[in-house]
Amino acid sequence: MDELRIDSDVALWSAPASDRTDRPLLVLLHGYGADENDLFGLAGYLPDAFTVASVRAPHTPPWPMPGYSWYPIEDVQNEDLAGRDPGRVTAAASAFLAWLDAAAGAAPAVGLLGFSQGASVAIQAMRLQPERFRFVVNLSGYAAPGPLPRDAELAAAKVPVFWGRGARDEVIPPALVEHTAQWLPAHSDLSGRVYPGLTHSVSDDEIADVRVFLQKRLAAL
Repeated sequence: MDELRIDSDVALWSAPASDRTDRPLLVLLHGYGADENDLFGLAGYLPDAFTVASVRAPHTPPWPMPGYSWYPIEDVQNEDLAGRDPGRVTAAASAFLAWLDAAAGAAPAVGLLGFSQGASVAIQAMRLQPERFRFVVNLSGYAAPGPLPRDAELAAAKVPVFWGRGARDEVIPPALVEHTAQWLPAHSDLSGRVYPGLTHSVSDDEIADVRVFLQKRLAAL
């Protein structure tokens, strides 16, 4: 199998390279069937102290699904978490970290914001390199089941994580929601909110909460 690669030529940036020096970097990771444009519209609602980058996932989903994906989701509704393959999420996170090695430049701090599949990859990247990320925003995503070698280090580091999800989200299986509800408090400094009436999407209230979370992270830098 060919090594996954994130295409740096299609990433979107909120500022040219000349204006990114000494600014913290916030990377956006889209969900299944979307692309780098999907979350980039949020940049105008987030603190402008960040340089915002939005990347494109490396896979093309099966036809007729549009856009791109981070990993196949054939088993997403499998309630047997022991039967799921966490290696797919890890491979996507490793590809993202390789992109970040080349793209982050001299950014003094890096945080991640992902939606759904992208949020799962963001959490997995944090697990692979706990020291690298100042925070993660998990919107409608989940923590992949299965242990990773540096999970104990992550638990000790207490990286701030915001988890927002809709009360009417029927895309993420209940077993994965329950697993994430157990896993994140044990491995991060967790805050978040469940939004009544919200489906598998993002609301204005959620973005307002994310902005407050990011402002707190900026104050802590």
